[in-house]
Amino acid sequence: MLTIWGRNNSINVQKVLWCCAELGLEFKRIDAGLQYGVNNTPEYLANNPTGLVPTIDDDGYILWESNVIVRYLSSRHGLGTLCPADLQARFRAEIWMDWQQSFLWPSFRTVFQGLIRTPPEKRDNNAIAAAKGKAASALKILDRHLAGRDYVEGKQLTFGDIPVGIAAYRWFALGMPREELPNMVRWHDRLAEHPAFRQHIMLPLT
Repeated sequence: MLTIWGRNNSINVQKVLWCCAELGLEFKRIDAGLQYGVNNTPEYLANNPTGLVPTIDDDGYILWESNVIVRYLSSRHGLGTLCPADLQARFRAEIWMDWQQSFLWPSFRTVFQGLIRTPPEKRDNNAIAAAKGKAASALKILDRHLAGRDYVEGKQLTFGDIPVGIAAYRWFALGMPREELPNMVRWHDRLAEHPAFRQHIMLPLT
């Protein structure tokens, strides 16, 4: 059976959980990271030298890095659905996976960590405000892209929607004053129609 190490409130673990649920995969999840520890043990580090979550064991095949895991599971179990069969469509979807990780998340992470995981008296409000501005500018790119599209790669949910979909949920759930992003709102509402999204992503922010 597929085993996933990672706490369910981690954005990177949630990518894998949502992916598995969309694919109908059975799995066992072991809490790891932050208050759970585990990820700093010699046994865990032997499989994932970064000490980060998630890590998976797919019947003896070990993988880490969340986007890689999502690509692997989707390619193995969802070719033609979560993983587009058309090569060009696949890589158009993959753009948004990498965009979330390299372009959006560095700034948005500062906002999320500052507002959710940092006590008010310890927050750097200037850093949070600056990061919020950068994240908002990044999300305008996504909003423009989604004009006229149901999902990031056209008419069908793909693995490209997973990282950006989780980020979008967190952005809206923070309840901050923000500019209108009508295409993102419409797309996010469509994601919320998926039972897997509601189960694994639409959770209290912690």
